[in-house]
Amino acid sequence: MWVIIKRWLGLAPPVLPAWPSDWSEVLNQKVTFYRVLSAADKKVFEQRVQLFLHYTQVEAGSSAVTDEDRLLVAASAIIPVWGFPHWHYFNLKTVYLLDQAFNEQLQFGQPDSCITGMVGTGPLAGKLVLSKPHLHLGFSNAKDKHNVGIHEFVHLIDMADGECDGYPERLKEFAFSVPWFELVRRKIEDIDKGKSNIRDYGATNRAEFFAVASEYFFERPAMLKDKHPQLFESLTAIYNQDVLHIAQDIKITKNAQCPCGSGKKYKRCCMPAS
Repeated sequence: MWVIIKRWLGLAPPVLPAWPSDWSEVLNQKVTFYRVLSAADKKVFEQRVQLFLHYTQVEAGSSAVTDEDRLLVAASAIIPVWGFPHWHYFNLKTVYLLDQAFNEQLQFGQPDSCITGMVGTGPLAGKLVLSKPHLHLGFSNAKDKHNVGIHEFVHLIDMADGECDGYPERLKEFAFSVPWFELVRRKIEDIDKGKSNIRDYGATNRAEFFAVASEYFFERPAMLKDKHPQLFESLTAIYNQDVLHIAQDIKITKNAQCPCGSGKKYKRCCMPAS
């Protein structure tokens, strides 16, 4: 992994601190994608978390940035590029966490303060802004097909080829784009007609469809495969990974042992509040 990153950045390998054991506990509790990985893949995920955080600043406004904040930001970044072990977000320097939803001027409490995530352009190029509570909500409710952290990092992936057009050329050869865009056109039409369970915001444009569909893909893969098999297969090819192992679609009884490995009953551990 480091060979490619070193080549891009022209830097010596960083000396990374020892991985804190409580960080694994946070990821097990909060990130389904990590929780269902093998022990070996968890180690790789952890290494990629450390590399991401080494090169990316995570800052906040009036509140302090916690380790959990940093870990959820890093998980949001790594999940969509898990199938590409040498990926580096060269177009990102800083992630800003704000205390609530905001507008394009990053203001709170205004009539248009409804943005929960935004990739910076112009003076904000190289920056990503997230509402902290919505970042956490994206991981605490892993059944709603909505994760703003993943959504915004998908935009960064899309923009890595210089254009936010709903097709990540750095992940997939351009020849694949024609059938992809035709599929997107049909799916957007279905959303507009009320014939889809893909979130309405996905009909905004092709870039937003790609980000919204990606949230669905990583949160509810079994449902996506059942409801939208062609879209599922296309996203599987784009992201180069099999996400059906994600256990979120498996029904767990309240009294069963929690899948996070805590030894507690599911209802007393990771079961979402009703």
